[in-house]
Amino acid sequence: MVKALADRLAEAVAEYLHARARREWGYGAHEQLTPEDLAAERYRGIRPTFGYPACPDHSEKGKLFELLGAERAGITLTDSYAMSPAASVSGLYFANPEARYFTVGPVDRDQVADYAARKGMNLTQVERWLAPNLAYERTNAS
Repeated sequence: MVKALADRLAEAVAEYLHARARREWGYGAHEQLTPEDLAAERYRGIRPTFGYPACPDHSEKGKLFELLGAERAGITLTDSYAMSPAASVSGLYFANPEARYFTVGPVDRDQVADYAARKGMNLTQVERWLAPNLAYERTNAS
């Protein structure tokens, strides 16, 4: 029960901070949203996070944590980029009023190879992080 409560509280705080950012940065200063509007994400801007459909590569969380100094706040990442404590959330704020959530579709081998080269990772590592999005079957060689 405590874990479930902690998870919900972490998400609630993230939503609160997103609402505060929308108000203070001006792109949602005059929002008057009902709880139903919030649940339907009828606000301007988005708060995507790594590991979800728009940003499926969890490994990018490492860069975010380094940039923010997350360990100073007592939040660490496991080898699989899960956050500890488990009731932690991270994400990015995009303030553009035209920003919309989207899902990364199937990714072909050439796209994965290009992404791996830009990240400085080998193809097998990147395939691991993008496995649900691969438009091809991985072989033991890749």
